[in-house]
Amino acid sequence: MAPVELGGKTIVITGATGQVAEPVAISLAADNEVVAGARFRDAAARERLEAAGVRCVPIDLLSGDVSGLPADADYVVNFAVAKSNEWEKDLRANSGGLAYLMEHHRAAQAFLHCSTTGIYKPMGHHVFAEGDPLGDNHGVWPFLRTYSICKIATEATALWAADRFGLPTTIARLSVPYGDRGGWPAIHLEMMINGSDIPVHVDGPSVYHPIHDDDILAMVPGLLGAAGTPATVVNWGGSQSASIEEWCGYLGALTGLTPSFAPTTETIDSVQIDLTRMHELVGPTTVGWRDGMARMVAARHPELLRE
Repeated sequence: MAPVELGGKTIVITGATGQVAEPVAISLAADNEVVAGARFRDAAARERLEAAGVRCVPIDLLSGDVSGLPADADYVVNFAVAKSNEWEKDLRANSGGLAYLMEHHRAAQAFLHCSTTGIYKPMGHHVFAEGDPLGDNHGVWPFLRTYSICKIATEATALWAADRFGLPTTIARLSVPYGDRGGWPAIHLEMMINGSDIPVHVDGPSVYHPIHDDDILAMVPGLLGAAGTPATVVNWGGSQSASIEEWCGYLGALTGLTPSFAPTTETIDSVQIDLTRMHELVGPTTVGWRDGMARMVAARHPELLRE
């Protein structure tokens, strides 16, 4: 399964104003016709996309209105996610919206659906492979109570639609994305600046697989190339694992700030993942988490970097 050649193609990217999707859309627009689908409530993000040559098309996944997107697109990359915290609305927008999107683009050469490792059932320091039990990973956070369940439902929709429409699909379960535009480590940096306690699970260390924006972009062609019917399901994260405690300590070493941790059961547990399948399909990531986070600090708070 070779990576697809992305040049001179029509590529639809949904959720294009988000932290992960925007840099992907902007980068791909250099050599392709990129059509961004989103609600575009962020006017500044729309301006950045359009300045890079991205065509912006308002869509509404809650109502299923995706008619403005080109049905003859070569490839579709779905980064859209609804997080209103209202069950009916989020189920309809995430699961139902994906069904409308995949039906509209049933003639595409491949479809990449971005899921999350936040769908795995909390199991302490278990290393999760793609066939492991799913569960309400994020239910412990009141502000994201719908997230994990909706993501599980959306994967079921993607599996069904891939078969129903004969649409080659990859479901990629993304770990912790970060980069110059932000991410969970960037939030922790801001908490360190403000002197706030950083929640970590009592069953520490809290281990994940942070993946830099550069690697996310670099892996899109391979993940599209791995698409199949039935859909291909794969964990997607940085080849190096790192814990919150570890990366906050490193951010402290870069800046002179001291992280303060607050162990609690009211936060998500470790989600360490088995990346064997990812490495077989698309190879390892290339941006080490220390290098990536040093770049993140330099981009967001250069005044904090120690000489």
